[in-house]
Amino acid sequence: MNPQNSPFLIVTKLLNSVLDEMARHQDLGRVQRRFLLVLLPTFLRMSGRANFVNLSRHCALSERTVRRCYQRVFDWVIFNGLLVARAVPAGHRQVVALDASFVPKSGKKSYGLDHFFDGCAGRARQGLEVSLVSLIDVDANSAYALSVRQTPPTSKASKTSKASKTSNEETRMDAYLEHLAQVRGQLPAAVRYGVFDGAFARKKFVDGVRALGLQVVSKLRCDADLRYLYEGEQQRRGARRQYDGKVDFQDLSRWQKVAAPTALPSHLHLYTVCAQHKSLHRVVRVLLLLCTKDPTKPRYVLLMSTDCELGGAELYALYKARFQMEFLFRDAKQWTGLSQCQARDQQALHFHFNASLSAVNLAKIAQTQAQAQTQTEPFSLASWKQKAFNEHLLHLFIANLDLEPSWVITHPAYPSLCNYGAIAP
Repeated sequence: MNPQNSPFLIVTKLLNSVLDEMARHQDLGRVQRRFLLVLLPTFLRMSGRANFVNLSRHCALSERTVRRCYQRVFDWVIFNGLLVARAVPAGHRQVVALDASFVPKSGKKSYGLDHFFDGCAGRARQGLEVSLVSLIDVDANSAYALSVRQTPPTSKASKTSKASKTSNEETRMDAYLEHLAQVRGQLPAAVRYGVFDGAFARKKFVDGVRALGLQVVSKLRCDADLRYLYEGEQQRRGARRQYDGKVDFQDLSRWQKVAAPTALPSHLHLYTVCAQHKSLHRVVRVLLLLCTKDPTKPRYVLLMSTDCELGGAELYALYKARFQMEFLFRDAKQWTGLSQCQARDQQALHFHFNASLSAVNLAKIAQTQAQAQTQTEPFSLASWKQKAFNEHLLHLFIANLDLEPSWVITHPAYPSLCNYGAIAP
């Protein structure tokens, strides 16, 4: 390992650079700056749970100091925006994505406790939920967190009202739209599309995203109610005919076949058409992905975009890139303690959720910069943390045993010691 390409050294320089730029636009306290310079690297080199007690064991700050600094307000949207701007090259296709994830939480006094859907369990469970707005680099096939916000709980009055029970999901959709609206001003000017999974393909959410000036790319139900647009000759008298029958997904004779991308398997075929969606009350571009791996039981998936000028192949590429944000949730939960906060206060929870995912951003960008002159390998936060921990431990040995740093760092065995235990050395 080249000492100049040390991931931990790159993280420190990157963090200093971003905080310096933030300080030029807003007042950034000296205490908070020092705290962030300690906290975020600690997330990336510590072992065990990322709670207050364990954080204090892996850095020079006391548990009380960590708890107190978690109560400070920090603009994570601007911080992550400046950070991501250093990672995404100019000219790359970029889209914004939003998704929610369940966070388990024990106890009864934590802010936001409610019943939320847990995808792993396949049912609603009591805990917390966070919504994540991320920026996806389509060309590099990578996602970066911009903002994390806790989904507010349902009020007790709403739980006892039958009318409110039916609108509970709509109320949460309002919270997701409000979160996206808060981040909209920080998005790059090149971002024109918002990519969301099938749970967000609802009229209220789609209309709200369009009001923000973004086109929607999402997934439809396999039994979506679509109608063909009438393109024939109109009658001379009476109302103009708009539609030409309901779309039958078993008959693709009126669909246009799309030239498949080179990376698409041979048993997948793309068909597209512009049709009117009855529930969304708008004309959308629909893409049907037909899987003929088993000719006796062909399957299909429906994607849609509110931009009817968007090509079928581009629609497929944008929605496919959305899955990259799932890796953000995975890495944050497994390696940076997204679901391990001891706090119960709303502000402390908000700080922890954003710090956890911002640490994932730092690690991804640090590896990209470290490999700028070498062959790029897939990003593994597990390997990254192991290398950072090994490097930090070696420097602790140097400092506490009064060793000459240059003797250890220039030793031929130093890279192998830094890579000890890593999955991808």
